[in-house]
Amino acid sequence: MSDLPNVPPEDGPVNHVAGEVSGSLVQAGVIKGDVHVHQQGRKAVSLPYRAGIPPQQAAAFQSRTETARRLEHALKRGNAAVLTGQPPVHTGVVSGLGGIGKTQVALDYAQRLWAAEEVDLWVWVTASSREGIVSNFARVAADLTGIEDTDPEQGARRLLEWLGASSARWLLVLDDVQNPADLRGLWPPAAPAGRVVVTTRRRDAALRGHGRCLIEVDVFTPGEAEAYLSAALAGQPHLAEGAAELATELGCLPLALAQSAAYMLDRGLCCTDYLARWTSRRRSLSSLLPEPDELPDEHRATVATTWSLSVEQANRLQPAGTAGALLEVASVLDPNGIPAAVFTTPAVTGLLARHTGREVDVENARDGLGCLHRLNLITLDPRSDTRTVRVHALVQRATRDPLPGPRLAELTNAVGEALLGIWPHPERDTTLGQVLRANTEALAEAAGDHMWKPSGHAVLFQMGNSLGNKGLVAEARNYFHQLHAIATEQLGSDHPDTLIARGNLARWQGEAGDPAGAAAAFERLLTDTVRVLGPDHPHTLTARSDLAHWRGRAGDPAGAASACERLLTDSVRVLGPDHPHTLTARSDLAHWRGRAGDMAGAASACEKLLTDSMRVLSPDHPDTLTARNNLAHWRGRAGDPAGAAAAFERLLTDSVRVLGPDHPHTLTARSNLARWRGEAGDPAGAASACEELLTDRTRVLGPDHPHTLTARSNLAHWRGKAGDPAGAAAAYEELVTDSVRVLGPDHPHTLTARSNLARWRGQAGDPAGAAAAYGKLLTDSMRVLGPDHPDTLTVRSNLARWRDQCNRDPRSR
Repeated sequence: MSDLPNVPPEDGPVNHVAGEVSGSLVQAGVIKGDVHVHQQGRKAVSLPYRAGIPPQQAAAFQSRTETARRLEHALKRGNAAVLTGQPPVHTGVVSGLGGIGKTQVALDYAQRLWAAEEVDLWVWVTASSREGIVSNFARVAADLTGIEDTDPEQGARRLLEWLGASSARWLLVLDDVQNPADLRGLWPPAAPAGRVVVTTRRRDAALRGHGRCLIEVDVFTPGEAEAYLSAALAGQPHLAEGAAELATELGCLPLALAQSAAYMLDRGLCCTDYLARWTSRRRSLSSLLPEPDELPDEHRATVATTWSLSVEQANRLQPAGTAGALLEVASVLDPNGIPAAVFTTPAVTGLLARHTGREVDVENARDGLGCLHRLNLITLDPRSDTRTVRVHALVQRATRDPLPGPRLAELTNAVGEALLGIWPHPERDTTLGQVLRANTEALAEAAGDHMWKPSGHAVLFQMGNSLGNKGLVAEARNYFHQLHAIATEQLGSDHPDTLIARGNLARWQGEAGDPAGAAAAFERLLTDTVRVLGPDHPHTLTARSDLAHWRGRAGDPAGAASACERLLTDSVRVLGPDHPHTLTARSDLAHWRGRAGDMAGAASACEKLLTDSMRVLSPDHPDTLTARNNLAHWRGRAGDPAGAAAAFERLLTDSVRVLGPDHPHTLTARSNLARWRGEAGDPAGAASACEELLTDRTRVLGPDHPHTLTARSNLAHWRGKAGDPAGAAAAYEELVTDSVRVLGPDHPHTLTARSNLARWRGQAGDPAGAAAAYGKLLTDSMRVLGPDHPDTLTVRSNLARWRDQCNRDPRSR
């Protein structure tokens, strides 16, 4: 402070102070130098001593055994860890989602230490703000030293000095740290007998290192959750009926379990009845929880509002405003795992831009996810590309429930587009396909009617076809059966999307083993499509193509060829000769001509089609590669197996270059090359190639995919042709078992496997066994396929052959 003027004394000496002054100013004469005056001291407390007011233990408290063990293990290391070469740990940072029970974990740990007299000082500080931390520290410093500082910051520093210098055993709990920055300069010091526990929703980098160990708290285990409900409802034990199911639905979140139990007790509801209310789409989350003045265990907020502060904090972090919108995106997807790529698609970044009013790029979206992770609102797993983001189902519901209808509609449409945007074609990653389907299912559940306004979202159809393309044909059929029913309810029976759902249902009905049923379904669909859309609509032409295909698959290749010929004429008239769909119609016509017996004609037609495909589409177009595949096939069937093998060898080279080694079409080219090598006189080479292909198909498609089962059949066939009929029979026996399990006993592929098993049994020296097997197979083929189906006729011929063999071989009688 500045010097005072030198004024002569009047009645006595003038008080004159020069230098720094802290504390209270006192009456004195002339003072030169620094003056430090403290408030009057008071007696310091004696140890053991407990400071602060911790919360009460929850009424139905459940010990978190694993979390407690990790916390104890971390803090027991202490400075003694130096002896083992590990960094010392004196602070356990208990981190987790709001409502997960972090405070109860810290309280349980502190109470056990205090009861065991393992600490002399226990300090509990509510640390939700820096001001609160500082004032609590200053108050405890005054208790311990007897000195009350008028400046709380000075008092806080005094506590830290005391903790660092004291030989007493102390425990300091900092409960509910909202921002790591609030502890800047206030972290308790490392001390030989000191321990610190911090509870927080955050998991920033600032909470790690420097003697701090982050301990993440998860939800209750199912057993802990059920035990909690049973204990909370112990006064009315009949209400605990259905506790396990309710605990699962609530995601085993302690806060939700506690508030649900209070709601049930107040209303006399059992867990089963409460669960019915909980799962009803008509009820909001807030209507299923206690009123604020009815909350149990000193809760300050309901589940519906517990995370609002965390969301607000996340939104304030850079890039500001993105975290909340990203949490909305996560709220309509699968809580068990969302691909990170969803959040960086143009559909989602565009949504974020509309909500924040500024451009949002991929980097902003990734940083926004990081903000949610830091606040424990989501969990990021950088080790997983497919299930990178996880979020608790109740956080999802609390985020989703308040959204107005237009906002939810915009959100779910954008998320559906995002899923479509990252869906690979073809699906090579089985896990990614499963995750995308799970997320689509969750989106459909969250969106409800919004997925059907103004029409069915394309991702709903993509999900069903994904099931079928991965070999889950029965599941695909069942999915489209349900989707067709929903489309009819939402859009009406004549809406184009309803007709598309019917077409997909018919397709997968056929792939699931009912080609005749598929043909009949497409016949009915064609009638309705002509009525609704007209005879020349592209969807009508597609329905005609599908009907011809399934007629051929059902055993009428000549009828299929005739239908394809008529379709080709109309396609040329409506679409033009060079339209891709017209080229496809030419390909289908060539195929069914060949299947009807005109193999040379099929080869000639494929040759002309290949010329036009290269002109219209380019040599490397997938459809051009398919045309080369078909031409090579029919050349082989027309009597040139060596030429077919050479053509497939060239095709395989180009398929690997254009499509990649694991593309389904590339794998098909390998299969065809192996076949025609065998037909050209190299059965051992064919078997070797089939063995390598089986390994790759199992890796790419999975062991139960129909194409993998086909690869096993081909391998068994060429082993038999290479001189090992007994090995072929054994392989087919295993294949039949798996085909029955995967496809069902009446699937055409299962019947084919049985036919091959019978054949190789006979080739291996058991003609009687072959005849008996063909006899049983004929009965089933007539029942499933009909007496005039080509496959039934083949079985009848084989049965006659092996019966004749038995008659000519006395040993088989």
